[in-house]
Amino acid sequence: MGGFRARFAVLTVLAGALAGFVVRGQTPSSTTFNLVVGLGLPAVDAGALVGEHPAVNTSAQDRRGALSDAMAAETRGVRSGPAHASGRVIVKFRPGASPDVPSLRRASPTAAMSVRGANADFDVVRFDPGEDAESVAALLRARDDVEYAQPAYFLHPLLVPNDTLYKELQWNLPLIEMERAWDIQPRAGSAITVAVIDTGVAYTAATITTNILGFRDAAGARYPAILNARIPYAAAPQLGAADRFVAPHDFVNNTNTPLDFDGHGTHVSGTIGQLTNDGIGTAGVAFNVKLMPLKVLCSDWDILFGTPAARCGTDEEVAEAIRYAADNGARVVNMSIGRESPSTCGTNRSQSGCAPAMEDAMNYAVGKGVFFAIAAGNSFQDSNPTETPAEIAGRIQGAVSVAAVDLRKNHAPYSSTGSWVELSAPGGGGGSGDLGYVWQQTFHPSYTDTWDLPVPKYVAPRFDVMAYVGYAGTSMAAPHVAGVAAMLMQQGITDPAAIESILEKFAVDLGAPGRDDTFGFGLIDARAALRGMGLAK
Repeated sequence: MGGFRARFAVLTVLAGALAGFVVRGQTPSSTTFNLVVGLGLPAVDAGALVGEHPAVNTSAQDRRGALSDAMAAETRGVRSGPAHASGRVIVKFRPGASPDVPSLRRASPTAAMSVRGANADFDVVRFDPGEDAESVAALLRARDDVEYAQPAYFLHPLLVPNDTLYKELQWNLPLIEMERAWDIQPRAGSAITVAVIDTGVAYTAATITTNILGFRDAAGARYPAILNARIPYAAAPQLGAADRFVAPHDFVNNTNTPLDFDGHGTHVSGTIGQLTNDGIGTAGVAFNVKLMPLKVLCSDWDILFGTPAARCGTDEEVAEAIRYAADNGARVVNMSIGRESPSTCGTNRSQSGCAPAMEDAMNYAVGKGVFFAIAAGNSFQDSNPTETPAEIAGRIQGAVSVAAVDLRKNHAPYSSTGSWVELSAPGGGGGSGDLGYVWQQTFHPSYTDTWDLPVPKYVAPRFDVMAYVGYAGTSMAAPHVAGVAAMLMQQGITDPAAIESILEKFAVDLGAPGRDDTFGFGLIDARAALRGMGLAK
């Protein structure tokens, strides 16, 4: 398949990121959400969007929407540490411990034990939301029968959305020698399941009937509630047929229908496994893999549909999703998500801000033969803090954190740097250049981001119109590595630590000679990794 180029027909950009989106005086006071899976029409191909587009924020951390405002309300009792859900702490008791409510109330006078999640190896202690979760966690950590205690910190997608259109879409795949890698392995991971822990995936048709909460925008304009909205939802056709998707689960709403209302998880899934060599749209890295959509993050629409912010992307949901993936047949996990954490978690993981629940889950999964590709973070231009779960990957053989490079193999300006960075992959440089983005099929923003419309034209969103959309970020870099890892597993290399070693050994060294904090061991080279194992071509 030398010289392969995917043909494409539709281009668009991600325009109109929310700014100052404030939920106030919500009416109705509650929502109803009725989902009928399989009842819906195929996705519409809306054609090209050409012309001027407004600039958008360059980092998911800057995106202010209904979700972030709902989280702000959820964390109003937070008085210290990174952003976290109020009123609960994740606790792992030592083997044989039998904690009772009176003893827990030495840490909080309102403490009570929750029912353990089906995929958890930890417990959750609940208490009054007005109490400081960091303080409660610290008191619990002081107990002899507690291994760790941490607040349920919030995570978020790691992307830099674009605002431009470019013609030569997939510079990213030739950059990592995918064409020659496909020559070596045309099956491209057909025996492997890749779990995508993210915002969900557009993997099925559905019809949704729900009430949509009202809100005010940053300028004070009041957008009314929409009652009994009937919302069409379609599968992204370039992700393949329904039988490609394995054991989907929504850890936010505890259902088996992890629908994406953001587009991030769908875009990430496209880079891993978009249908390829079919004469339509864009190509994916491991285009024959099975996909396991696992929803742990919310979008603004999730919140406006009535999802409680307290369940939107905390360490609790992510840790359960990791274990679920390992227990349900995933061999590779992609996590294009993250949050800030202390730089010293490697030496003292029980301190405030660390993520022992996620770390234990990752170790559990790697022990079952699961490899992890994790976005390194998009905060280089914003004080460059340590990122988790990326920093955890730096301590686990079989999990890698992935920085982003642009078209010319330069460090992407947003891409976080640090001792945890192990590999680099194409993420796009962002900015205003035509070649600054990674492009895949996802929702057409003109039909989903209806909050950009003036109030008189505001309508319910549609999730049945697809387009090819450019994103930039380490979110886009990580799935390149996940796809190549799946191809290596297809060749019979099943040890996650061995896969990490191969990817690092055959990476193209960038920056300072040897491993460095900007590029790690260098840019992944798919062909060299496969050929380095003695395979032909």
